[in-house]
Amino acid sequence: MKKMLKSFALGCCILAATAFQANASSTAHKPSPDEVVKMLQEGNSRFVANKAMQPHSDTNRLIQAGKENQADHAYATVISCSDSRVPVERIFDAGVMDIFVIRVAGNVVDVDEAGSIEYGLAHVNTPVLVVLGHTQCGAVTAVTGEVEGHGHALERNIPPLVDNIIPAVKKAMAAHPDKHDKELVPFGIEENIWQGIEDLFMASPATRELVKSGKVKVVGAMYDVGTGKVDWLPDAKVSDILQKVESNPARAMNAMAETGHK
Repeated sequence: MKKMLKSFALGCCILAATAFQANASSTAHKPSPDEVVKMLQEGNSRFVANKAMQPHSDTNRLIQAGKENQADHAYATVISCSDSRVPVERIFDAGVMDIFVIRVAGNVVDVDEAGSIEYGLAHVNTPVLVVLGHTQCGAVTAVTGEVEGHGHALERNIPPLVDNIIPAVKKAMAAHPDKHDKELVPFGIEENIWQGIEDLFMASPATRELVKSGKVKVVGAMYDVGTGKVDWLPDAKVSDILQKVESNPARAMNAMAETGHK
């Protein structure tokens, strides 16, 4: 009996060690960036057509998630607004361990978001980053009202959260001087997607290098909360933004954080 128990214990230790080694590093082959974009597009098409397969959503996937490294599975990083009308995994017909999601009001890219994106790209090893805006964005609407001079009082922590949106709204105003209030908001929402990409490139040398090497593709996209459809914005604009940032002397240059604590 004791020999049986010892054998059982030894077997458990071996299994545990094997599981630890499997989780220690990511060696899984990921799809190419273009293949990932196609997967996201096809998933959204199924969602819109009411033909979602809801993959990787059962108990077996949860068991798998408890044992395996997410970096062996996740194929996209998505930063989106916190808006409850934008359920990221569902609109791309994805499941558990498929998408590394960052959600923040207004899908802004500040320090916390840039760090989260760097983790998704460099450590979860996702080949694609989607900066996802959406129609009827309340954060952009609020900032538009403030910039146009008819804003309303906000709780103390909201203005510093959404101040990254101000340049986007001003760009929309300059490009569309005939638009005001609600008519201006859709243009501000798209500009805010581009602003998020620019803010990311300015703050993250690691992301710039991943994009320039071809390992990662950054794409902008717009989700329609009334139809469920994602519209994909031009790739050329991302390239233009990267080129602009590379010539900006104010861009961050050190990709890695300093070690140690003071």
